[in-house]
Amino acid sequence: MTTATVDERLLRTSLWRKLLARPELGAVMGAVAVFIFFSFAADSFLRMSSLSTVLYAASTLGIMAVPVALLMIGGEFDLSAGVLVTSSALASSMISYQLTANVWVGVFVSLLVTLAIGIFNGFMLTRTKLPSFIVTLGTFLMLTGLNLGLTKAISGTVQTKSIADMEGFSSARKVFASEISLGGVNFKITILWWLALVAFATWILLRTRWGNWIFAVGGNGDAARAVGVPVTKTRIGLYMAVAFGAWISGQHLLFSFSRVQSGEGVGNELIYIVAAVIGGCLITGGYGSAIGSAFGALIFGMVSKGIVFAEWNADWYKFFLGAMLLLATLLNHWVRKRAEATK
Repeated sequence: MTTATVDERLLRTSLWRKLLARPELGAVMGAVAVFIFFSFAADSFLRMSSLSTVLYAASTLGIMAVPVALLMIGGEFDLSAGVLVTSSALASSMISYQLTANVWVGVFVSLLVTLAIGIFNGFMLTRTKLPSFIVTLGTFLMLTGLNLGLTKAISGTVQTKSIADMEGFSSARKVFASEISLGGVNFKITILWWLALVAFATWILLRTRWGNWIFAVGGNGDAARAVGVPVTKTRIGLYMAVAFGAWISGQHLLFSFSRVQSGEGVGNELIYIVAAVIGGCLITGGYGSAIGSAFGALIFGMVSKGIVFAEWNADWYKFFLGAMLLLATLLNHWVRKRAEATK
C-alpha cells in the first residue's frame, strides 16, 4: 500500500499565517487598540461629528503617507515632502495672483512645478548615488529658503495674498477643500482623495509589474537591475508620486484658507515617515503596504483628536507619537519573526 505524496504547494495556508504575512497587521491591531482606548477615555469620541474630525485629520496626513510608504518600500526617503506641500500651495497662489488669471492656471502650473521637483530628487539620487537622506535634506533646505524668500520678495510678507475673489476659486475649492454631507454630518473631500490614493497604490503594489519593481528595487537594487528592472525609472517615478501627493495636499491647504503661510510644512515629513513605519514599512525597504500607511495615518488622527476630546494637555501629543513609533516598530518586528517561523 503506497502513501500518496502531497505537494506542499497545494496545502492550504491557515488564516493566521495569511494574517502574519500582511505588513499592515501591526497597524490594524494598533488602530483597534487606540480606538478602544479613546472610546472609554473620551465620552464624545464615538459621536459621528467626532468621527468626521478624526477622519479629516487622518486624511490630511494619509494623502502624503501613501506615496511616502511606496517610496520607503522602494528603499528611499524624502525629507523634503513636508515643505514641498507648502511649495505647491505657494506656486499655485502666487502664479494665479500675479498673472490675475483663473486659479486653475495656477493649479496646473503648480502641478508641473511640483512634479519637476520630484523628478529633480529622483534624478539627483540616481545620478550622484548619494543617499536619499542627503539629497532630500538638501532639497528640504533649498525649498524652505525658497518658500520664504520668494514669498517675501513678491508679497512683501511671509503670507500670500488672498485669492478667494478670483475666477475659478469656488470650483477649485469644490475639488480640493469642499465638504460632503452624510447623515447630517459633514465629511471633508480629502477623505475621498485619501481613500482613492490608498486603493490605487494598493492596486499598483499587488496587481501590476510596477509593484513588483518597487519591491525588487527596495529589496536589492543591484539584483533588480541585473534581472532587467528599470531601477532608475522606478525611483524617479516614486519621487514623482510623492510630489503628486504634495500637490494634492498643497491645493487643499490653499483652497481651505485662500492664502498660505510660507513657513508651513516644516517637520511634517517626519510624521509622514512615522505613519508609514507604523503601517508596516521597513526603514531598509522592500516591505510594506499602502493599506498599512492608511492605518498608520488613522492612528495619528485618532490620537491627535482623541487627546482633545479627552480634554488632556495637547503637549502630550508628540510623546504619544514617539511611543507609538517604538511600539509599532517592535510589534512589526515580532509579526515578521512569527511569520518567518511559521513558514
